[in-house]
Amino acid sequence: MSNRSFNLHLVSDSTGETLNSIARATLARFADPHVIHHRWSLVRSHLQLEQVLEGIKAEPGPVMFTLVDRSLRHSLEEVCQQLGVPCLSVLDPVMDLLQTQLGQQAREKRAAQYVLDADYFRRIDAMHYVLAHDDGQGVAGIEEADCVLVGVSRSSKTPTCFYLANRGIKAANVPIVPTSPLPEELENPPCPVIGLTIDVAALIDIRRHRLKIIGAGGVRQDTNDYVDHEAVKAEIQAARRLCTSHGWPVIDVTRRSIEETAATVLQLMEAWHARRSQGGPKPGGIGA
Repeated sequence: MSNRSFNLHLVSDSTGETLNSIARATLARFADPHVIHHRWSLVRSHLQLEQVLEGIKAEPGPVMFTLVDRSLRHSLEEVCQQLGVPCLSVLDPVMDLLQTQLGQQAREKRAAQYVLDADYFRRIDAMHYVLAHDDGQGVAGIEEADCVLVGVSRSSKTPTCFYLANRGIKAANVPIVPTSPLPEELENPPCPVIGLTIDVAALIDIRRHRLKIIGAGGVRQDTNDYVDHEAVKAEIQAARRLCTSHGWPVIDVTRRSIEETAATVLQLMEAWHARRSQGGPKPGGIGA
């Protein structure tokens, strides 16, 4: 196994988020890669590109790029060829595939930029919504939600909602508390309601850690219902029965990352809307 390090140049005419995600996902498939990243974002002129080329010449290494301007692309590829370093336009294979399937050419930068701007403001709006509807707040505004997450305390509802907001999804979350009834707004919700559940032992560990953080470590945790094994087990079972009785799908988040949970939420949302558009019954309490 080689531990040789190398330079990797990521060149983008936008924020570089796409390139960073592709590079990160790909490098994760290798064991302890030693990569020196050089990130070049918002490269939109030949003057800016000159700085990039100087950097590549100083520290040669593979180049991955997303540049729409043909002149900039040509200049970058030409210099890389002269230097003998690999140069890859990461979106070209995808663009070629979609252009063939759709029978049309992709739009140029300016038209695409308007879409990005609209998406940006949609995400900001979703983030504001999540902040205003976290942990059962603002239940009257649930009618504006794209989805509602329900579950017992510390079942990752809030971080999942924030991750979804970054995708432009307005996600409210409502805690299921044994001694409190659900808001009446959830009796006939206008959007998918999805339950989150978790293993008893995992939830107790999370809650104990939470108590330490807030300075409540002195609480007799063996008699505190918040972390008592039997009480927590009953709480989780009651929450699951509640979801089943309402026909809400349930995701077990015990061994899932926030990203994986959010991806499953999106799939369940699509299924809900597909069934609703066909006039059929809404999805029931599906384990996921």
